[in-house]
Amino acid sequence: MVPKVHGSLMSPATLRVIACLKEKELKYELVPVNLQTGEHKKKPFLLLNVQSRAITRYIERTYADRGSQLVPKDFDNKELAIMRVWMEVEAQHFDKVASKLVFELIIKPMTGRVSDDAEVARHENALTKVLDVYEKRLKVSKYLGGEYFTLVDLHHTPIISQLMGTKVKDSFQERPHVAAWVSKLLARPAWASSSNSSSFLLCFECSIYVIIFCVMLYSVYT
Repeated sequence: MVPKVHGSLMSPATLRVIACLKEKELKYELVPVNLQTGEHKKKPFLLLNVQSRAITRYIERTYADRGSQLVPKDFDNKELAIMRVWMEVEAQHFDKVASKLVFELIIKPMTGRVSDDAEVARHENALTKVLDVYEKRLKVSKYLGGEYFTLVDLHHTPIISQLMGTKVKDSFQERPHVAAWVSKLLARPAWASSSNSSSFLLCFECSIYVIIFCVMLYSVYT
């Protein structure tokens, strides 16, 4: 049996997992979760593994010999440590700010609410500080985790894809190394396939900012 992914094609976390599966050239079955009715907040879904980043690490480790190597086998301990540092930066710094900008600039307008300009300015300022750090890193490294595309870069892709449709796009494009990196991320076939199949840039649910993304993989073979 193929892995089953419980989630919504409108959620960046679900797409993060799907993009990972496609990078590994794995087939999967999508089990739709109705976010509008709050299905993601009830059992049995709350009993599943809801952390997309943990799931992508599991997929990569389990299927290390399939498709793209998202954690290169030839990484030494130092390189692995560096990659893991940037994974933490994405989760603890980039995503926390970027997701708030998505909420203000995309979710609110699509649900008939008015964006808070002060909040947008505050979070955009915080994002630029993160991107300044990224620009310095990308001057000396092709990707954030090293010279190869890794889980670090994959984890960034859904939110970046969203923000490319907002005024925050300029913050990425003003930094040449960041801009080149973003172009490489969005051009990957696995991502293009994931985003196109879900109309990712066009459709979001009003509860996306508080969503717990529910994804379950089972009947997995090493």
